[in-house]
Amino acid sequence: MAVSATKFTLTGTLPRLPSHPRRPTRTPSITMAVSVDPKTSTKLILRKSEEAFAAAKELMPGGVNSPVRAFKSVGGQPILIDSVKGCRMWDIDGNEYIDYVGSWGPAIIGHADDQVLAALGETMKKGTSFGAPCLLENTLAEMVISAVPSIEMVRFVNSGTEACMGALRLARAFTGNEKIIKFEGCYHGHADPFLVKAGSGVATLGLPDSPGVPKAATFETLTAPYNDFSAVEEIFKANKGEIAALFLEPVVGNSGFIPPKPEFLSFLRKITKENNTLLVFDEVMTGFRLSYGGAQEYFGITPDLTTLGKIIGGGLPVGAYGGRREIMQMVAPAGPMYQAGTLSGNPLAMTAGIQTLKRIKEPGTYQYLDKITGELVQGIVEAGKKAGHAICGGHIGGMFGFFFTEGPVHNFTDAKKSDADKFVRFFWGMLEEGVYLAPSQFEAGFTSLAHTSDDIKKTIAAAEKVFRQI
Repeated sequence: MAVSATKFTLTGTLPRLPSHPRRPTRTPSITMAVSVDPKTSTKLILRKSEEAFAAAKELMPGGVNSPVRAFKSVGGQPILIDSVKGCRMWDIDGNEYIDYVGSWGPAIIGHADDQVLAALGETMKKGTSFGAPCLLENTLAEMVISAVPSIEMVRFVNSGTEACMGALRLARAFTGNEKIIKFEGCYHGHADPFLVKAGSGVATLGLPDSPGVPKAATFETLTAPYNDFSAVEEIFKANKGEIAALFLEPVVGNSGFIPPKPEFLSFLRKITKENNTLLVFDEVMTGFRLSYGGAQEYFGITPDLTTLGKIIGGGLPVGAYGGRREIMQMVAPAGPMYQAGTLSGNPLAMTAGIQTLKRIKEPGTYQYLDKITGELVQGIVEAGKKAGHAICGGHIGGMFGFFFTEGPVHNFTDAKKSDADKFVRFFWGMLEEGVYLAPSQFEAGFTSLAHTSDDIKKTIAAAEKVFRQI
């Protein structure tokens, strides 16, 4: 009888799980070989992914180009994706999954959409990058400006991190102040000033403020718990006349899905105006996902500056920041605040963004996303409670999340009360049932127009099975 052996190194204490060739079951820093009888092993085969990832670790730090992909917080073997279509993903071992990560948000109309691919094909015939202005930039800029309430002028960049870096520099240039406020567990990219009590991969890996970030870079960054009115008031009182901007994810997605308390966003709008501080909505994740005009349209709160990404690139690398004309005129070459990017506004990203925005502007888009996402979250939460688990969750539009705690979850401290060990077991159980969730409890999930009611039912049925097993 053939037996396969797998080796892996553990980096954190994980719960005991059902027998699986890629799941660690012991304490940190132990390398162990696990022998698995193919006749009794689980149905998820990751042999090719395992071999490819072993090679990747010799080529790239941690074997990946973005930390959360390494499955550090869930242990075991990351899967390497070979292809995607609609709401489905296939790994290099041929396993099929219903995808609720959506490339971390941009796949709102589904992966590898035929219309987007056709448009990209036509654009590529003309070239992939010009290093000069192209008409497509005008087209996407007009679409963004007409959609997002706060944006009168926009600057395209290549990522959400770049967008937040540009918005930060612009806010400081415009106000003449240097201090900023951010919220604990909110992630605004990996620029030095934002790596203070950050979420996303930093939270996932349990890292402190990153080594390599000098104190001077974060000295002017002030933090408060999300949804904490009094903490924000105290910061403004203690730093009167010194705060350039308040940055936030209007709906947190990088500590898991955490919506604002009623009146919290309007409170922030009021207190920033009173203190001549710019209110900056980081809508890299929420932009064009909660509604066509983003979270600011959904909640009826207009910030001074907005950062965007994900969806406006339709799956290609892109970002943007924009706001009131008088503020944006500070950006070079119109003004003295310098920011540049060789590939910014490249024709491929612009094309994908244009085609994606055209699709999601069609009537019924957000009603559909809200319907299927609501059914998904309700089904998972009800299944968890029926099986005796503490669980809570929520959604807005096509963005959702859940925590293994009674809740409610209002901030990062609340989110950390979620049962991390149980999440690990749930994650692997769902993966084996063909459902791909973010490999971290501190990340939101996403649905798309390609998800069907049948996909939702299959996912809930999988959750019911896994909840009984764990």
